Amino acid sequence: MEMIHDSSLRLEEVASTFAALGSEQRLHVLRTLVRAGPEGLAIGELGARSGVMGSTLTHHMKLLAAAGLVDQVRAGRRIICIAAAFKRMQAVSEFLLRECCADARSGERHDHG
Repeated sequence: MEMIHDSSLRLEEVASTFAALGSEQRLHVLRTLVRAGPEGLAIGELGARSGVMGSTLTHHMKLLAAAGLVDQVRAGRRIICIAAAFKRMQAVSEFLLRECCADARSGERHDHG
């Protein structure tokens, strides 16, 4: 398994995360949860806000949870969905920029930060 430089994430984990975000609906669901903040949203409210309902939402949440991007917590009879992996999302996003222009000729290196 190839390790990503300067990170505890393996290349396979980053690929899995990007695969989970490869759906417009899943990306929208995750964005809705990120906007909701650390309190998260009840599954019904998440569906209403994102416009993704029922078994489709359940399917997308399962894939996002498997990628480590969201958590689901039972609170009584409700299921609360939380975008819990803010540090992971940041690390995955930085993965693309970390080695930006590393193989470019020295005079052509660009700074993106």
